[in-house]
Amino acid sequence: MKDVEQKIENSNLKLLVGTHASGDEQGIYQLDFNSETGELANSEHLVKEDNSGYLYLSKDGKRVYSSNGTKPGSVSAFEWDNEGVKLSKVSNFSSEGDGACYIELSPDENLLAAANYGSGGIVMYKVDAHGKVIGEPDAKQHVGTGPHKNQKSAHAHCVKFSKAGDFLYAVDLGIDKILAYPIGSDGKLGKEHTALQLDPGDGPRHLIFHPTKNRVFIINELYSSVVSANVDTKTGIFTRIDKKSTLPEDYNGNNACADIHLSNDGKFLYASNRGHNSIATFSVSDEGQLNLLGTESVQGDWPRNFTLSPDNKFLLVANRKTGNITVFNRDETSGMLSYTGNEVKLPQPVCLKFR
Repeated sequence: MKDVEQKIENSNLKLLVGTHASGDEQGIYQLDFNSETGELANSEHLVKEDNSGYLYLSKDGKRVYSSNGTKPGSVSAFEWDNEGVKLSKVSNFSSEGDGACYIELSPDENLLAAANYGSGGIVMYKVDAHGKVIGEPDAKQHVGTGPHKNQKSAHAHCVKFSKAGDFLYAVDLGIDKILAYPIGSDGKLGKEHTALQLDPGDGPRHLIFHPTKNRVFIINELYSSVVSANVDTKTGIFTRIDKKSTLPEDYNGNNACADIHLSNDGKFLYASNRGHNSIATFSVSDEGQLNLLGTESVQGDWPRNFTLSPDNKFLLVANRKTGNITVFNRDETSGMLSYTGNEVKLPQPVCLKFR
C-alpha cells in the first residue's frame, strides 16, 4: 500500500501558470499535474498580479519571478513559505521600460534580465544570495525598424544568458536582430553587437539553446518560421544553418508564432502557431537541419506558451483566447503529439512552468 501511495505522490507535479487575466482573476495560478495520466486538477489562485506574463523559477525552488506587461513595466519577486504552499510577493521593481514580457536569471543566479516589448529595450539587475535584486539597473535601449507593420520600432521580446553566463542575448522582433551583450567581471553589460541578422520581416521572438551542442534555435513570430544556427562561444556570433516554415504548405490564413522548445535529447523541436492554432513538430539532425514532421491542433485558440513535462512524455499548451490548458502525449521515438483529451479551464493562461 505504501508503494502505491509513494507512486501517486511522485506522479503528482505542481504546475505554475502566469496569466493575462484581469480584475479579481489576475495573477499566478497553480495546478496539480499527474505525470502518469496527464490529468490536470486542483486549480488554485496563488497571488494577484497585474499582467504576470512570463515566469521564471529559481533553481532551489524557493523563488518565483514574474515579468509584468504593464505600462510602465515591472518585475516582481515572490517567495514560498517554509511548507512551499503559500506564495508571497517580496518585491517589485521597474523593468526600465514598457511591457515587460520575458525574464531570466543567469546560470549562477546572480543576475536577472528582462525584455521590454513595448519600449524596445532590456534591463539587467544584480541579485544577491537570497534572490533579492540589488544595485542600480543596467538598461539598454534598442533602435530601428523593419518592413512589417508590427516593426515600426524596436520590440525586445526575449533575453537569454549564454550557457557560460558571459553573454546576454536579446531577441528583438522590431529590428530582426539577435543582439549579444558581453557581461563584464563587474556584472555590467558591455557594448552590444549583432549575434544574428534575421531576414527582413522575420520578427524573431524567442530563442533556445541545444542541451549539449553549441547550437541555438530561434522562432520568428511574423514570418512563421524557425531558424537553427551554430554558436561561437568566444565571440557570441551565431551562424545560420537552416530556416523552415512552421505551417503546412496549403495554409494561407493569418498566423503569429509564439514559443519554441526542444526535447531533452535535442532531436525534436516544437513551435506554437497562433492563428493556425497548432504545435509544429520538427526533427533536428546532428548537423542542425530541420524537417517539419507535422502539426497538431492545440484544441484551443492562440497558443502562447507551452512546456514539456520533465520526463518529456507530455506537452502542455496554454491557449490564451479560449482560456484552456490542453495536454498531449508525446511519442519519444517519433516526436509526434496526440491529444490526451485532458484539459483545464483558466483565465487567459500565457506561461506554464513546472516547479
